[in-house]
Formats: sequence, C-alpha cells, structure tokens
Amino acid sequence: MAFDLDGTLIPDQGRRVADDVGAALGRLRALGVKLAIITGRDTPPRDVSEAMQPHAVATNNGGRILVGDELRAEARFSSADLEAVLAHELADARVVLFGAEALYVQLPAGQQPEPWMLARHCLPLDGAPAEGILKVGFYHPQVPDLAGRLRTTHPHLVLTGAQDPYPSFLTVTPAGAHKGAALALIADALGVPHDRTVAFGDSDNDEAMLEIAGYAVQVGQLPLLERHAHTRLQRQDDLGAFLTAWADRLGLA
Repeated sequence: MAFDLDGTLIPDQGRRVADDVGAALGRLRALGVKLAIITGRDTPPRDVSEAMQPHAVATNNGGRILVGDELRAEARFSSADLEAVLAHELADARVVLFGAEALYVQLPAGQQPEPWMLARHCLPLDGAPAEGILKVGFYHPQVPDLAGRLRTTHPHLVLTGAQDPYPSFLTVTPAGAHKGAALALIADALGVPHDRTVAFGDSDNDEAMLEIAGYAVQVGQLPLLERHAHTRLQRQDDLGAFLTAWADRLGLA
C-alpha cells in the first residue's frame, strides 16, 4: 500500500496521522502488508514515519527513493536543465530549490521564510549548486504559463501542479522522477507484483501512481483522477474507516 501524504494520509500541511489511521496501519503491517509513503514533500514528518513505520519512502514526487535505509534512486537536474527551469518570466515569484542537504530560496521583497523552510537548512537561491538539485517549486499566479512553455521546450521534465488543486504552484522534477516510477521501483524492491499494489492519492501529482497501481483509491473529488480510480473516498478523514475495514477483511482471510 502506497500513500501520498497531504490530503491523503494526513490533512494538507498536517504533521501526524489520525489515531484510527495509525491503528489500522499497524494492523495492516502486522498482517504482512508492505507500506510506503510516496510524497511531493522532501521529507515526511517524523511523527508520520514513526506511526507508519514504512518499508519504503519516496520523496520529491518520487525523485528520491529509500527502501528501508538504502537509497535506491535519486534523480538530479543536469546543470543545463536547471538553468532552463530557472530562466523564468515570473516577476516576484517565490522559488524553492530542493537539494539533498539544503533548500535554496528566493522570496518576493518583504516576504519572510515560512516555518517549514526554517526547519531545514535554508540558503539564498544564488548559492545553489549547478548540480545536486532534486526538485524546483514555483509559487505564482501565472505558473500555468511557465508550465506550458517548459512542456514545449523541455518535454522530458516532469511537471505537476499549475492546475487544480494547486493552480498557483508548479513543481518541476528531472526526467523519470514521478510517483508512478517510484511505485514500480518500490514494488519490485519489496517483491510485490504490480497488480497487487494499492495506491492512495488526491492530486495531479498522484495520477501516474494511480494509473499503474493494481488498485487505485482516489481521496477527494479531483476530476482528473476519476478515470484511474477503482474506488473513491469523499474526504481525507474517511481513510481510517476504509483501512480498518481492509484490515478486518485480511484478518478473516
């Protein structure tokens, strides 16, 4: 079972799993279910990891993958691709570069870093290395224009956001760095046939993961995901009951 974080396993910008979700995950793990986090974040919250005890974690939209404590994949921008991504036309955009060891941030005049930035090693954007960047995030109302240009000039890059539910947020990752590829790699590493995988997601960056999952669970009501979903949970807080029912069925099998 592979879970997106925000809006799926936890509420948006949440820091912990609900008690009923944590209890159900513990039962599923004891029944032999392999658990994975596949998130756009650069690191899962500690409380979530401790409650879930995942067998694998993919961060940065699937660009960095740990199976147990072993790093299995880490997709980084080439210097040429990073230069092209940063040659944007968005005046006063908030830009965040995610490196393996630090964040590199450019903020509009007068804007202060957010708490989640300060919790990491946060440096000015102009100090970013030419190589070693895993993900770039843009925050600006006109990110759909930038996304359209990059899809034309650099179609090998992976773009998510710039549409509902994140119309003002664009994420760019290197070629092949997406959640579908992460799910496939994790399933292979854990010895799980692809048709036995179960994936949970709520937003456009989950589409690739839901598309290849043996069983896809959509959380919420984003129309983009409906064609991939085998079932749908109306709200994020329905997840605990759904996982509890699943554990009940496995326990009786």
